[in-house]
Amino acid sequence: MRASMRGQARKTWQDVGAEGEDDRCFPAGVVSCDTVQRKAREGVRKHRTLKAMTTPEKNAPARRRRIPTAAVNRLPVYLQILTDLQLTETTQVSSDQLAALANVNAAKVRKDLSYLGTYGTRGVGYEVAFLIYQIKRELGLLTEWKTIVVGAGNLGAAITVNGGFASRGFPVVGIFDVDPRKVGTRVGELSVRNLDEVGDFVRTNGVHIGALAVPATAAQSVADDLIAAGIGSLLNFAPIVLTTPKNVAVRNVDLGVELQILGYHEQMRRQAPSKSNTISV
Repeated sequence: MRASMRGQARKTWQDVGAEGEDDRCFPAGVVSCDTVQRKAREGVRKHRTLKAMTTPEKNAPARRRRIPTAAVNRLPVYLQILTDLQLTETTQVSSDQLAALANVNAAKVRKDLSYLGTYGTRGVGYEVAFLIYQIKRELGLLTEWKTIVVGAGNLGAAITVNGGFASRGFPVVGIFDVDPRKVGTRVGELSVRNLDEVGDFVRTNGVHIGALAVPATAAQSVADDLIAAGIGSLLNFAPIVLTTPKNVAVRNVDLGVELQILGYHEQMRRQAPSKSNTISV
C-alpha cells in the first residue's frame, strides 16, 4: 500500500510538471506552488493598496507640530544672526554663542531649536547652513508669499520700495489707495491702484498677505475688504486693534507703543544710572 502511495505521488508530480507548473509542486490534494505564489502576489497587491489608502502621499504636506508663539517670535532673530554668521564663513555655532548673540539663555535656544527637530552635536554645536534651512522651512520662507500694501502715503511707499521684503520671500506686487490724486502715480516699479480693484487683484494674482499703512479710522474697513478678498494674513501699521476671524493671522506694528516701552526703560535707566547695560525687550 505504501508503495502504491509513493507511485501515485510520483505520477502526480510528473503530471503536474507536464502541465508546465513548477517541478517542485506538491502531490495531489495539496495546493501547487504556482497557486501559492499567485495568492502571495495577490496578498502583496492587496497590502500595497491598503497601505496607499491609509498612508499620506510623499508629496502631501505633513502635519507639523505647533510651535509656541514665543518660540516662533525668536526664530527670525536666530535666522538673522545665522545669516550674518554665514556671511563671515562661520560653519558651526554653539547654543551658547547663539544665545549670547540673541540675548537669551542657551537652554531657551536649545528648546526653541528642538521644535525644528534639530538638537545639535555635543561639543560641536549646530551646522549654520542646515540650521538656516530648517528655520526657513519652518517659517515658510522656502515659498514666496505675495504681498500688497494698502495706503500710498510715506509709510506705504517706504514699505513698497523696501527691497528687503522681496529678498526674504515677500515680494510686494501691488499698492492701493483711495485718494484719486495718488491713484495712477508710481511708487517704485508699481502703479498705485484704486482700492476698489483690490478684490479682483488678490484673487487673480494669488496674494497672501496685506500690509495696512492707513489711518486708524480706515484700518478695520480695509481689513474687512482684504479678508473678504481671500487674504489670510495682515501686517497692521495702524494704531488700532483689528477685529478679525480666528483663521486670520494679524501682526501689529505700532511704533507709538514701541516708543512708550522705550520711554519706560529710559525712566528706569535714570533711576539706576550705575547700571549701564543694554536692556533688550
